[in-house]
Amino acid sequence: MDWDKLRLFHAVAEAGSFTHAGDTLNLSQSAVSRQISTLEESLGVSLFHRHARGLLLTEQGELLEKAAKEIFGKLSMIEGQLLDSKQLPEGPLRITTTEFIGSSWLSPRLKELQDRHPHIQLTMLLDDRILNLSMREADAAIRLYKPEQQDLIQRQLTTIHFHIYGSKAYLNEHGKPESPRDLQKHCLIGYPESAPQPFADLNWLFRLAGVDLEVGFNLLMMNSMYAIHQAVENHAGLAMLPDYLAKESDNLEIVLPDHQPQPVEMYFVYPEERRHSQRIAIFRDFLLEHVGKTKF
Repeated sequence: MDWDKLRLFHAVAEAGSFTHAGDTLNLSQSAVSRQISTLEESLGVSLFHRHARGLLLTEQGELLEKAAKEIFGKLSMIEGQLLDSKQLPEGPLRITTTEFIGSSWLSPRLKELQDRHPHIQLTMLLDDRILNLSMREADAAIRLYKPEQQDLIQRQLTTIHFHIYGSKAYLNEHGKPESPRDLQKHCLIGYPESAPQPFADLNWLFRLAGVDLEVGFNLLMMNSMYAIHQAVENHAGLAMLPDYLAKESDNLEIVLPDHQPQPVEMYFVYPEERRHSQRIAIFRDFLLEHVGKTKF
């Protein structure tokens, strides 16, 4: 099979359209479409269902995409290992972490890393989904659970503690709950059940309050812990927030201090094959330095 056509097919499968794949590959939509048609003719099968809204893989297309993803993932891993063999810590480094850790804690500290190591080209992928490190969707990850994969090196970074918070203005207007049952009288803010969860028991507050999500209590849902923090900061209701984030504001108060969820462990993980990467080691040490300066 022609490697260029396989690469093009993989790009189209990832993008979901000829146009978007063409933008990525710097080719016209018609050129991409012709090449895919040529590949389908040479294989004697249809790889995509064409729809007005985009492309869907056929059963044969899904089979080829699975193989292509493995091939290009392995090639990307080898490329990373070759870069790791360089004496100087330079080149690309892709780190994935949950949206709220990346936006509220890590991003404000990255200038220091840039100043120290200007030749490391850092890409931050903020995503509550679990990206596959073995397939090189990222080089390393900050995760809020203990990884179980045997092929991943893991380093515990810190423990994140949570409490229920509300703004002073909100509590002055609506009163301060004295018991978990009192929470039902308030607007409670949490994650949609259908959204990817950055850590376990994310909607502990709803369980504590004894609310039924089907009944229609006064609930506000959003799939971003940082956005939830902003909503609480601006008097929208009560929410479970990480202490390090809430304590940055003088506007927030702890509600029901005797009730708090289990703390969440934070880990730095990367593939066994990358254990000699200077870039990953530098980033790991940078994280350890800064978690030591933060009261989680």
